This record gives sequence, structure tokens and C-alpha cells, in this order.
Amino acid sequence: MAFKSFLMIFSLIFIVSLALIPRTAYSIPFVVFHGFSECCSIGGVKRFTTLLSNWSGSQGYCIEIGNGVWDSWTMPFLKQTAIACDKVKKMSELREGYNIIGLSQGNMVGRGILEFCEGGPPVRNFISLAGPHAGIASVPFCGSALVCILVDLLLQLAVYSNYVQEHLAPASYIKIPSDIDEYNKGCKFLPKLNNEIRRNSTYKERFASLQCLVLIMFEQDRILVPKETAWFGYFPDGSWTPVLPAQETTLYTEDRIGLKTMDEAGKVKFVKVPGRHLEISYSDMKEYILPYLVENATAKLSISSESSHVCPWSEQKGERLQLYTAN
Repeated sequence: MAFKSFLMIFSLIFIVSLALIPRTAYSIPFVVFHGFSECCSIGGVKRFTTLLSNWSGSQGYCIEIGNGVWDSWTMPFLKQTAIACDKVKKMSELREGYNIIGLSQGNMVGRGILEFCEGGPPVRNFISLAGPHAGIASVPFCGSALVCILVDLLLQLAVYSNYVQEHLAPASYIKIPSDIDEYNKGCKFLPKLNNEIRRNSTYKERFASLQCLVLIMFEQDRILVPKETAWFGYFPDGSWTPVLPAQETTLYTEDRIGLKTMDEAGKVKFVKVPGRHLEISYSDMKEYILPYLVENATAKLSISSESSHVCPWSEQKGERLQLYTAN
């Protein structure tokens, strides 16, 4: 009898002690895909990934494709997507699921993985910053680097020609409103991604399987034309005016990729933030990105302090990160 009483008291003490151990949120990993003219190893993209990883307590990875800057302009997107798909499938850390954060053009790679990557790990949330989801009507500003000389030469050729499509990455999501027939015939990537020509129910099913889709548009964005493409808004076919909101586009009304289904289920968040293209404040990162990296997190026992969440950089009030150097 005394032994049973001892066991009961010991069990009670053990349960109480467990309850007193500090708990921290456990989050699934996230993967960042950078935009054109950028790379993972330096600058704002590296800082962005590290900050979010520290704040969330989740491991963040920025996945590089090829050599970063050069290949972000010159490698066709079906090839970029295939490389990225192979990389995420080899990462054991992602097997139980992960979140994707796309930066500008990086959203094309991220969505390509989501829709085309057969046998890839499940994607839970997709956070898009300035993504050209419905297309863009002009080539983004490049600058004066060597790669930009090649870009300028390619632009002298027809944007929907096989050669340009194979050697100028942004051409794969350029959608000239007054040239829709040529776009449908010649554009190699975006029509497939948005189920515009041949409908693929698998692509739609995979896209609509997201727990949440966060679409962030920058109010002073001059790189995306129109900036509303970040919300799947775009020009009507055959006209440069007006810019239609996402809900009035054919892509939405015909529910080609499941955007309407997700929106009606409350799974799409349309977010507008101040700033130029990919110019985001720390406070907006914490308000609009961070919650989706720890959403539905389970409690995880932690005896250590919260030192792992300390940021390596000081956070000044109103400080902003520039994730696109050509602004």
C-alpha cells in the first residue's frame, strides 16, 4: 500500500514538473526562393532568411539554383523548377512538410515545385512577396551588369520565340495583353503554371491543397507591371486597361488553379504593405509572414533559454530590408 502511495506521489510530482518546464513553439522548416539578380549567400536575402528563422525557431533554407544571379535571368523555368524539385526531395528535413516563401520571381520556382514536383514533400503554407502570378507586361529593370547586356540583346528578338524563351527566364511569365495569341502559343511556363491552355486537375489539386496562401503586394512597386499581379490581378485579354482584381479574372472565375476555391474557404490572405518592390519592414515581416511559419505549431519541450531566438542584428524601429538591389 505504501509503495502504491509512493508511486502516486512520484507521478504527480513528475507531471507537475513537466508542466513547469518552459515550452517553445515548434515549427516546420521553411524554404526561401530569391528573385532575379539576387542570390542566397549575401545581402538582404540572407538576412531575411536568418531573421525569420531566429524569430520562428524554425530552420530556414534559401535554395540556390545554379549560380544565382546569372541563372536567375538565363535559365528557363521548367529547368529551374526541375532542379529545385530534385533539391527539396533530397532534403530529409522537409519530409514531414515545409513552408515556401517566394520573393518576386522566386514565386515562379516555388509554385512550380508545388504544382509540378512529383513525389515532393508536402507544402503547408505559401507566402508570396511581390510574385508575378498572373504575369507581367514588361521585362523587369535589369541594370548595367554583364547579364543585362545579354538581356538587352534578347529583347531585340521576339519575346515568345523559342530562343528567347530558352535563354531569358522572365520571358517565361511575360504576358503582353495585346498579344495573347502569341503568348498562348509561345510562352513556355506561365500558361502551364496557371492552367491556361491544357487544364491539369493535378496541378489544381496540389495548389488548392495549401493550408494558407499569403499574397503580399507592395504599394510603390514599379518592377511588376501591373503590381496587382502579386494578388493575381491583371489586364483583360486584348486590352491594357483596366487592371482587373483577381476575382474578375478568368483564372479566378473559371477556378483554373483552385484560387477561387481557396479564397472562398478563407485560405487566401491579400496583404498590401508600403514600400517599393521587395522593400519590407521588420514589423511587416513579423505581422504578415511570421505567424504562418509557426501556425498550428505543436508544443515542444525546451529546457534551454530563448537564446536561439536572439537576432544577430539589432532591430531599429522602422528598419526595412531591401530584398531587390536594383530598386
